Amino acid sequence: MMRKKMHPPAGSRPGTLAIHASSQRPRIRVVFYDEATLVEEDVADVARLRDRIEDGLRVWVDVQGLGDERVIRELADLFSIHPLALEDVVNVPGHPKAEIYENHLLIIARMVLPHDEHFDVEQVGLVVGHNHVVSFQERQGDVFEPIRNRLRSAAGLIRRSGPDYLAYALWDAIVDAYFPVVESLSEQVDDLEDQILERPTPAQLRRLSRIRSHLVALRRSVVPQGEAVRMLIREENPFVTSTVRVYLRDVHDHCVQTAEVIDTSREVIVGLMSLHLAASGNRTNEVMKLLTLVASLFVPLTFIAGLYGMNFKYMPEIGMRWAYPAVLGLMVTVAAGMLLYFWRKGWLWSPEEDDEDEED
Repeated sequence: MMRKKMHPPAGSRPGTLAIHASSQRPRIRVVFYDEATLVEEDVADVARLRDRIEDGLRVWVDVQGLGDERVIRELADLFSIHPLALEDVVNVPGHPKAEIYENHLLIIARMVLPHDEHFDVEQVGLVVGHNHVVSFQERQGDVFEPIRNRLRSAAGLIRRSGPDYLAYALWDAIVDAYFPVVESLSEQVDDLEDQILERPTPAQLRRLSRIRSHLVALRRSVVPQGEAVRMLIREENPFVTSTVRVYLRDVHDHCVQTAEVIDTSREVIVGLMSLHLAASGNRTNEVMKLLTLVASLFVPLTFIAGLYGMNFKYMPEIGMRWAYPAVLGLMVTVAAGMLLYFWRKGWLWSPEEDDEDEED
């Protein structure tokens, strides 16, 4: 899901980049747009991108992969990205946050990419300037395709608004991607609840523990993003207009809702773990009770069989014709009497359980 954070050597100057050896080489996709124009292209050389920047058109530069420090620094020089902001973007994973610099706004978010049986958490850095948005992704693959389609179709305000609205749309897509993952984990918890009530097994406890660790990781990602959004809503800055701050409230609400679902699922998991342990203990007690009753039932029978298995010469019953069936009858009578006694005591089954079954 998440790998260990890369740190530059101790005492390094601010802005030192620590790029993971497995990082993909950058793929740069650029979108030039305004209300009437849309141009998309892949750029292999940052110098060519410098020549393509046109006055009057807003620019979205989407960088997928952080594996080439030279390219990353050329982009930072082109868009005047502060060295500390660049360090936060490249040295992943970082804490989700929003910071205001002189020439741009920096947003560090965490994007969830669901797969068949698991999910990955990837850092996304958004650098928002007066006329551009530069998004840095750890690797190729994202949740931004609906945003690209909205740009192509000129749907809504996205082509008519500034880069702050585009940044809002990207951040909203990131937060919305948490919903299906959290809902899938919640459904797994519900299924496990039914299984535990029917028959608890050790595998269920391990699965609950694994789901809880996933929920903790998701909460660590979504809650700080909600705090960062709230900071942008409450504090005015030159890179986010009052109109976009209204839309950011929706992103904050989604963060809060997702966190509440996560917290609820975690509480359910804690209850299910307690239920699992209680059910397992109760099942063990039932088995031990049954074994104890069976052992108690055979104690007098073993005594009778042992008494008449001593084979002394002058035992009075040895010479009797009906001694063997009489002893068998005695053993059956004793066993039946003990079973009747156990039943009257409610040790074989509880009358209250019968009443509950009838009510069901």
